[in-house]
Amino acid sequence: MALQSTQKAPVIEKYRIHTKDTGSPEVQIAILTERIGQLTEHFKTHKKDHSSRRGLLMLVNKRRRLLDYLREGHSDRYQQIIQNLGIRR
Repeated sequence: MALQSTQKAPVIEKYRIHTKDTGSPEVQIAILTERIGQLTEHFKTHKKDHSSRRGLLMLVNKRRRLLDYLREGHSDRYQQIIQNLGIRR
């Protein structure tokens, strides 16, 4: 159950670097964060949905790897994205 394009469009618009940007780490992290939030809400009512929980863990790990990439090479962009999304302290 991926995000629909109507849900992705405002996220991409907010976090893109240039007009045709859809794949920068910032955009990918923002989309993953949106999806993680949706799955977290899903688990409040479906506590025994273990197959989706595995997918959630995979999304969290992918987001962590992207954040690690930004932190190592572009610390200013890393600080900006975690502050805008409200993740990591």
